[in-house]
Amino acid sequence: MNSPATDQPACCPVCDATDITDCIRIPQVPIYCNVLYERQEEALRAPAGDIDLCFCGNCGHLFNNAFDPSRIDYSVEYENSLHYSGRFREYAQSLARGLIERHDLHHKTVIEIACGKGDFLELLCNLGNNRGIGFDPSHVPGRQAGAADTELTFIRDYYCEAYRDYRADLVCCRHALEHISRPSDLLRTLRGAIGDHPTAIFFEVPNVLFTLRDLAIWDLIYEHCGYFSEHSLRQVFSRNGFSVTQIGAEFGGQFLGIHASAGRGGAVIPQEPTGPPAELTELVRRFSSHYQSKVQNWNDTLRQLHRKGLKSVLWGAGSKGVSFTNTLNIGEEIDCFIDLNPHKQGRYVPGTGHPVHSPDFLTKYQPDVVIVMNPLYTDEIKQHLDKMGLHPRIIEDLSPPMRTAQ
Repeated sequence: MNSPATDQPACCPVCDATDITDCIRIPQVPIYCNVLYERQEEALRAPAGDIDLCFCGNCGHLFNNAFDPSRIDYSVEYENSLHYSGRFREYAQSLARGLIERHDLHHKTVIEIACGKGDFLELLCNLGNNRGIGFDPSHVPGRQAGAADTELTFIRDYYCEAYRDYRADLVCCRHALEHISRPSDLLRTLRGAIGDHPTAIFFEVPNVLFTLRDLAIWDLIYEHCGYFSEHSLRQVFSRNGFSVTQIGAEFGGQFLGIHASAGRGGAVIPQEPTGPPAELTELVRRFSSHYQSKVQNWNDTLRQLHRKGLKSVLWGAGSKGVSFTNTLNIGEEIDCFIDLNPHKQGRYVPGTGHPVHSPDFLTKYQPDVVIVMNPLYTDEIKQHLDKMGLHPRIIEDLSPPMRTAQ
């Protein structure tokens, strides 16, 4: 949304419809979950904003009507790389190999929009002997440790009209579209740049159905101004001149991947207002009460652990963990965060100011409880703990009730 004012009539940023329903309001969450601070005092003063989550009854898109894009400016301080996790690397490698096989990406050119630190683009280039061009203002030069002959070019800027002359066999963009208040602006620019070239398209976004159905409520963060369902994702691509060839859930259902190509002539394709699936509408209707129940369950769990004098840590200083501690207003109930990413260690999370340590810290600290925000990483975390001779209680974020891993 271009306007952050919540008292203005909402208009869907995907389909422009005005059939909008309020879903839930979450006040004063950190503007950035993935910007950590060198000093705790700075982290405690991290800027915050509101989430006013709305639902479009026409296309099934959810969006933050309180989002103010003028408050967001990504820089090198933004750190969201997940590639230090072996579990995530396995997924990324599988995805990269699938794209290479699907599009015969060997000795080709790949553009990645919002490439972050360049991990996935480097993977595509190394596995297929491809040339890579990455766009991202948060890129840090020198972070890649791949083969010396890998052809990688990074442009520390947002992809925009100025770069329309850059050509590629594949354009990919992962976990960026949900950060853009008007996603059609990016897609329209990209469609115009492609023209009649046979460029393959792959985008990946969080799956809002997983957020609603599995109550992955910690994925609701200020940086994500849009939350795509399969229905709304197909709509936004089709409306901007792309032919959608496949949409599917990835990474345990947590992500949506969309494959597309340039539609004939690049014309905007009219969309019939078929409406979102009934399941999605019903999940939205019940979400507010389920959200509050989950928050209450976690508050009760943490208070109980704290009363017993148990030492609890949270594994994962990413958006889920930061959202978790800030939404619950956690203080001494959790002592610290643990993260495998060395660029997060020694820093403090926004809002609550908890310190971030490496896993090695736990050998001295001897935690009683480790809270895991994403159950997909539980096995990997248990392996790290086992290697250190630690056997704390592991609590996974499953809803509700929370489950203790065996």
